[in-house]
Amino acid sequence: MFVPRKILEEKLKQFLAEDIGLGDVTAAAAVPSGLTVEAAIIAKEAGTVAGLEEAVVLAESLGLDVKAEVADGAEVRKGQLIMRLSGDARTILSVERTILNIVTRMSGIATTTKTLTEKLRKAKAKAKIAATRKTAPGLLYFDKKAVCIGGGDSHRLNLSDMILLKDNHIAVAGSIENAVKNAKKNASFSKKIEVEVTRAADALKAAEVGADIIMFDNFSPKQIREAVELLKNSGFLGKILLEASGGITADNLLDYAATQVDIISLGELTHSAKALDMSLEITQVGKKGKTPSSSKPVSR
Repeated sequence: MFVPRKILEEKLKQFLAEDIGLGDVTAAAAVPSGLTVEAAIIAKEAGTVAGLEEAVVLAESLGLDVKAEVADGAEVRKGQLIMRLSGDARTILSVERTILNIVTRMSGIATTTKTLTEKLRKAKAKAKIAATRKTAPGLLYFDKKAVCIGGGDSHRLNLSDMILLKDNHIAVAGSIENAVKNAKKNASFSKKIEVEVTRAADALKAAEVGADIIMFDNFSPKQIREAVELLKNSGFLGKILLEASGGITADNLLDYAATQVDIISLGELTHSAKALDMSLEITQVGKKGKTPSSSKPVSR
């Protein structure tokens, strides 16, 4: 995923501005103006790192020198050095929490996603892990990017990406047939149509009226297998993408993967993200107006 640097800077600076408010009173009161320091971001647990590009962009936009010691997507161990920063002490202390919030949340999402994708890979399952739009407001881009870094699929980035006819759309349209018919009539040819179904018979209806993707919503693995068999007997299996969503966890993931679905989407990747623990530590204090010439070694 890519956005121009200036747009990314604006997004990140909004996060920082929200945290700083009218000014960092702690840094102003306790830290001399013009003092420079060096700092290090350390992983406090093992996982998959994400958000380093964002951390670098934010730090550099504030005039700090920064060097990422690993790349986004890298596997890190507990105690490993992730990033070095140097520059104005007040600035580093003021941006510390915003940088850590971004990197730890994105790394947590990437770690969870990587764990699940690896589980599918080892089981030689064809299904792909995907996110949902269940993200925190303002964090959609960052959450979705973290899923991609972890080896998953972003699914829809926003409502303009694809037509997804859910239960309420179908209720308003009157039927699956009407909903798909209206979508085909009014939408661009470039938009795929996905239909959420709650019964096996509805999956067949959706396939018959031309849906590109069928989402089995809160189906058990047994119910999905029944729907797949119905689609197979009608000649649709392999001609339409199948997605499982709802009630899926790491514990039952392989049961769903065994049903022949192509996509397994999990809202918990983003709405229940557990941050990967990291800390920022000052490693060297310099003089006013002079960047420290060397850092004390960081070893864990």
